[in-house]
Amino acid sequence: MHRELQLRIISGIILAVIVLAATWYGGLAFSLLAALIGLLIYYEWSTITRLASEQPVANAMGWIGQAAIAVAVVSGTVGYSLILLLLFFAIAVGFVVARGVSRWFPAGIVYAGLTGIALANIRGSDAAGLHAMLFVFAVVWATDILAYFIGRAIGGPKLAPRISPGKTWSGAIGGAVCAIIAGVLVAYAAFPDGVVLAAFVALVLSVCSQLGDLFESFIKRRFGVKDSSRLIPGHGGVMDRVDGLIFACFAAFLLAGLFSLIKGGEMASLGAALFGG
Repeated sequence: MHRELQLRIISGIILAVIVLAATWYGGLAFSLLAALIGLLIYYEWSTITRLASEQPVANAMGWIGQAAIAVAVVSGTVGYSLILLLLFFAIAVGFVVARGVSRWFPAGIVYAGLTGIALANIRGSDAAGLHAMLFVFAVVWATDILAYFIGRAIGGPKLAPRISPGKTWSGAIGGAVCAIIAGVLVAYAAFPDGVVLAAFVALVLSVCSQLGDLFESFIKRRFGVKDSSRLIPGHGGVMDRVDGLIFACFAAFLLAGLFSLIKGGEMASLGAALFGG
């Protein structure tokens, strides 16, 4: 076996064990993981978009914002985290207007900050949160893996040839169908009365996951980089591994907020808001 492939498999297994263990334990373990992912994403974003090298003052402000959001995520206060995110986003927009800073600066604040917030909210601290997080993982992983194999097997028209030439419509549709099946199976095990809603949510998350993948491909192509970083041996960077998960988590977080609003309650975790956990 090629050394690069061996390295990829080993690091992939280690990452999967860490993520699933933190998901299982929840609480502080998962909050720390969510906060760390947000910080690493900002590091990669600021490097790719050249904020770190070309606009150090703005980048320093970005790091202060991400650190504050990370602390709020670990402390378990979603509302406080969102307030901080909006505050630093407003500051970032002010930098863009007043100092001519790159528009990628405020985008990075939201992209990285909301990732940590959304992950922590989806997992929550209860059994419903555990099942909801596993539901999201199942949908995203089914989309990512099976879209690749189905697209390779069937081929056909390209999905977005200028952004990601390897992706096809057959892969996108096949991945979405498989994601619905995977999501329904997970949902049925935990929320047997909510499979119809789960199928709809799985479809939405699958589409968003594929949009997230395309978005990261666009960013890398825009700035002429192959990988978001070299943080993960054999895999590239954190953004390379969670690009689809990021947009899926954004969508899940927004859906949880929408369903909480419809039900007339406070902001709940995905499991509680969507499936009545």
